[in-house]
Amino acid sequence: MPEARPLIALLTDFGERDSFVASMKGVILSINAAVRLVDLSHQITSHQIQEAGYFLKSCYRYFPAGTIYVAVVDPGVGTERRALLLAAAGSFFVGPDNGLFTEILEQELGAKVWQISNPQYRLETAGSTFDGRDVFAPAAAWLSKGVPPSFFGPAVHDPIRRSVAIPVWHEDVLIGKIVSVDRFGNLISNITARQIREFRGAMGQSVEIHIGASIIGDVVGSYSLGHRESPSALINSDGNLEIFVQEDSAARCLQVGVGEEVRLC
Repeated sequence: MPEARPLIALLTDFGERDSFVASMKGVILSINAAVRLVDLSHQITSHQIQEAGYFLKSCYRYFPAGTIYVAVVDPGVGTERRALLLAAAGSFFVGPDNGLFTEILEQELGAKVWQISNPQYRLETAGSTFDGRDVFAPAAAWLSKGVPPSFFGPAVHDPIRRSVAIPVWHEDVLIGKIVSVDRFGNLISNITARQIREFRGAMGQSVEIHIGASIIGDVVGSYSLGHRESPSALINSDGNLEIFVQEDSAARCLQVGVGEEVRLC
């Protein structure tokens, strides 16, 4: 049986208008023409590291072991911030040391991290504004050819971690936050199904969900059971509490976004 071709998955905030993504793919294929390339998304909101981290956390478990993820949302490009290579969950993650990999590091406690500093595995160019092409793409391509992670640079024991909001109890109220807004305008919170079950166990079966000026009576089982004129809530496929308006944008209807408080009462 033929050996599977290496898989490299790309996540950026570059969009698709300019040459950025194409240049990264060109570099990768020039080093290893046998790889398979998958676009996770190039529509991350510009410079939104938290959004990229949530996106990566939501999908990396569904790819085969050995996948190489290249995640580039990098407002600090050209500064002294490090370039990182992580080995975790049987796969590799390549990108800037700016907190983008916080969720991976928290979920994969055995992760190992190296700095990408060996000039042998990067492109030498005149500028310093495109590490996606000059550092991360070649590193991923050389990884796909079997170069050991330790060849790229020294071990890193203090990768940057973002402060990740977690729901907190205040008296009889569980307070969470909106951590992502998807393309449908659905508002995804950091409150999990388990926390809702625990809340019910502590406070009784009924749950009221407060967001902005809206009050939602408990969760429904699917989008089709929601309302068209007012927000509803459900547990989404990632196990998080999600606020939605049936066939409309909850973010637009409620005029709220990432960072908005969600209260269970």
